[in-house]
Amino acid sequence: MTVFTCEDNFDAMMTCIYDAWASRLGHSNVKLKTEPIGNLELFCEYRHVDSDPEKTTSVVRSIQKKISFHAYQMIYRAAMSEQEDKLDAIYRFVVAGFHYGAHVTDFLQEPVVMKIFELNRKVSNEAHAHNEFIRFANMEHNVLVSHIEPKSNVLTLVAPHFADRLPSENWIIVDDQRQTAIVHPADQNYYLTSLSPKEIDRLSQQTDDPFIDLWKGFFENIGIKERNNKTCQRNMLPLWYRKHMPEFHE
Repeated sequence: MTVFTCEDNFDAMMTCIYDAWASRLGHSNVKLKTEPIGNLELFCEYRHVDSDPEKTTSVVRSIQKKISFHAYQMIYRAAMSEQEDKLDAIYRFVVAGFHYGAHVTDFLQEPVVMKIFELNRKVSNEAHAHNEFIRFANMEHNVLVSHIEPKSNVLTLVAPHFADRLPSENWIIVDDQRQTAIVHPADQNYYLTSLSPKEIDRLSQQTDDPFIDLWKGFFENIGIKERNNKTCQRNMLPLWYRKHMPEFHE
C-alpha cells in the first residue's frame, strides 16, 4: 500500500489526488491522508506531496467538467472538515464521480457518496452557525475584529456572508486555532492570510467598545426568567461556540 500525504489545505489535497491518480498504482493500492500523520502503518510506503497550482487547477476543472459544479462544492466543503479520513473519502468519491457522472451525488446508497454527503452537511451546518454566532469588536482605527475556534475550517465559507453584509467596513475574522484570518478592507475584496502568534495576540487585546456592553444589556434584559431553559439553549447553541461571544462573559 502506498500512502500519499500532504498538508491540510485545499490546494495540497487536490495535488495529492492528482499524484495518486497519476501514479497508476491502482485505486485499491493507494491511500490518501492529510498531515500530520499519527501512527505509521506497517508495510506501507509514504510519499509526501507538495501543492502545485497547475495540478490543483487540473483536478478542479476535471471535477466540474466530468462530474458537476455541485459535486465540486460538496468536495470543497468536505475538504474543510476536521475528519482524519476526509482526503481518502474525497479521492474515492472522485473515482466514483468520474465513472457515474453528475448523478453520483444522488447515489447515497454508496458508502463513499454518503460519507461525502455527511462531511458536506456537517461543515455547512457549522459555517451556517458561525454566520449567526460570530461577534465583532471595534478595535483601533475602526477595524472590526472577531475571533473564532471552529472545528472545521469554515473561514472561506463564512467570508462571503459578511462581505455581503459589511461591504464598506474594515473587518477581520481570525481563526485562533489554525492561525489564519480573513481580511476585508472597506469596499474591496477579502483575502485569506496566515497570522503569527504575535499578530493574534495583538488582535486579541481587550477593547473599550461600548456596543459590547449594550449588547450584553440587551441579551440580559430580553430574556424571560420564568422561561429560562439551559438544556434547550445548549442544544441550539453548544458551549464550545460561546468562548468568543461577549453576551456569555461576565
